[in-house]
Amino acid sequence: MSEPILPDAPIAPGEPIAPAWEWDADEVRRIGHRVADLVADHLTTVSQKPVWQPYASTVPPADAGPVDVDEVLTEIGRHVLAYPFGNGHPRYAAWVNSPPHVLGAYAEALAAALNPSVAGGDHAAVHVEHEVVRVFRDLAGFPETGTGLLVSGGSMATLTAFAVARHRAAERHGIDVRRDGLAGRRFVVYLGTEGHGSARKAAELLGIGSANVRLIPADSDHRLRPDLLRREIVADRAAGAVPVAVMASAGTVNTGAIDPLAEIAEVCADHDVWLHVDGSYGGPAVLLLDEYAPVKAALSAVDSIALDPHKWLYAPVDAGLVLLKDRQLARDAFSLVPPYLRTDDEPWFSEFGFEQTRPFRALKIWAQLRHLGLDGYRRLIARDLAVAGRLAAVVAAEPGLELLAHGLSVVCFRYAGLTDEENRAVLTELNRTGRAFLAGTTVNGVFALRACVVNPRMGSADAEAVVDAVRAARAGI
Repeated sequence: MSEPILPDAPIAPGEPIAPAWEWDADEVRRIGHRVADLVADHLTTVSQKPVWQPYASTVPPADAGPVDVDEVLTEIGRHVLAYPFGNGHPRYAAWVNSPPHVLGAYAEALAAALNPSVAGGDHAAVHVEHEVVRVFRDLAGFPETGTGLLVSGGSMATLTAFAVARHRAAERHGIDVRRDGLAGRRFVVYLGTEGHGSARKAAELLGIGSANVRLIPADSDHRLRPDLLRREIVADRAAGAVPVAVMASAGTVNTGAIDPLAEIAEVCADHDVWLHVDGSYGGPAVLLLDEYAPVKAALSAVDSIALDPHKWLYAPVDAGLVLLKDRQLARDAFSLVPPYLRTDDEPWFSEFGFEQTRPFRALKIWAQLRHLGLDGYRRLIARDLAVAGRLAAVVAAEPGLELLAHGLSVVCFRYAGLTDEENRAVLTELNRTGRAFLAGTTVNGVFALRACVVNPRMGSADAEAVVDAVRAARAGI
C-alpha cells in the first residue's frame, strides 16, 4: 500500500492531480495477515485471561498522526484487545452478549471492504439482505407480502415497528401523523413490567410520551397478564385515548419469561391494536426449537417482531432485524418518495425505516446461516439451554443460594441469608476477581445475580466454576 500523497502546497488550477493512494496487493495481504494474527490470538487465548479487568491503559491520541500502519496495529493489540468487554470468555454470562463466530468477524471485514450503502439499488448487498429477511420472515410465518430490514438492534427494531403502528393508529383516526404530528390526541402503548425499556424510549421519541406507556403487571411466572391488558385498553378507549401498540416478549432479558402470545394476540385482535413481539433475545429459540412450537405458532398473528442475530445467533454487533407484516403500511410510514413517483420496481430499504445510509449488516448473518445451517443453530441454542439448566441445578444444590428464576437460558439467584447490599457486594467482588462475570438485576423485588448463557464457549465445567467463583466472592467480602 502506498502512503497517501499529501501535497505540500495548494493545488494550482489546471495542475495534474495524482490519486491520493493506490493499493498494492502484497501490502494489503501483509496487513491482512497481521490482522488475522491479532484476531486469532485474541479468540484462542481469551479463556486464559481474566474474564474482565478495568481499563489500565491510555488510548493513544487519535490526532497525533500520521503513524505507520504496523504501529497502529501494535497499539490496537496493546491498548484495545488487551481489555475486552468479556463476552468472548467461557465464564462470561452477564448481559445478552454472545461471542462472535469467527466467520462472522471476517465477513464483517469483507463487508467493510466493499463499503456499500445498502439503501437500495441493484448490487449484491441489497440482494443478500433480502435473502436474510426472507429466511426469518418464513420462520416467523409471515406472508410473502411482509417485509423487514436489518437495523442496529432490538431498540431500533422496536422504534421502527412503533413508528409504523403509530402511523396506522393515526390514519384510522383521520390524522396525518407525518404532517400534523399527534394532532392533540393522546396515544398510548402497552408493555409488561418485565418488558424491555426500548419500548418506553420509542414512545418518548415518537411523541407519545412516557406518561402514556401503560405497564401491565406480570403473573407469578413474570409474564404479562392478558386480562389486565384488556382492561387497560378498554379504559383508555373510554377516556378518548388512541391505543397504538402492545409490546409482548418472546423471552424477557430479565428472567427469560415468555409472555402468553396467543392470548395477547386475541386481545389485540379484539381491540384492533398493533402487536409487536420483542424476540431480540429469545426469538431464535422460539423460531428454531420444537419445544417452543406453540409460541412460534402465535407469531403468525402478530404485526411485527424484533430479532437480534447479534445475540443468540452469535453474529458480530451490530445486527438487529425488524419484521413487518404489512409491507405497504411500513412504506407509507417512512417513504419520502411521492406516490406519483413510485414504480413497480423493488422499493429501497430506506423506504421502510429511518436510515438512509445503511451498512452491509447482512453478509455476516448470511455467511453464518450458510455455514451452520438452521440445524446447526438448533444444536447450538439447545446446548446453551442445557448449560443454563446445569447452572440452575448447581445453584439449587449450593447451600445458601436461592434460585429465583430460570427461563430460557437466564438464571437468577442470590444468597438468601444476605441483604440486597450484601448480594451486590458479592457481585462486585465476583466481577472484580475476573474469575467470572455476571450481571445484577431485581426479581420479585429483591436484588439477584443474573446469568444469561448465549455462549457456545461455555460448558458445564464453566457453569460449575461460576458457582465456585460466587462462593469465593462471598467469602471475600
